[in-house]
Amino acid sequence: MINRARKSAVKSEIRHFEKALKDGDAEMAQQRFRLAVRSLDKTASKSTMHKNTAARRKSQLAKRLNTLIAKKASG
Repeated sequence: MINRARKSAVKSEIRHFEKALKDGDAEMAQQRFRLAVRSLDKTASKSTMHKNTAARRKSQLAKRLNTLIAKKASG
C-alpha cells in the first residue's frame, strides 16, 4: 500500500507540472518541477522506484521545462 501511495504522489506531482507547462506559466512550472523532482528522489531513495527510472523521468521533465523557458525567452 505504501508503494502505491508513493507512486500516486509522484504521478500527481507530474500532472501538476504538466498542467503548468500546458498553461505556459514558466514560473509555476519551475516550482512544480522542483516539487516533482523532490517527490521522485524521495520515492527512489525508498526503493519504491529504481534510481535510474527516477533519473530518466527527471531528465524528461527538465527537457520539457527547458523547452518552455527557451520558447518564452525567444518569443
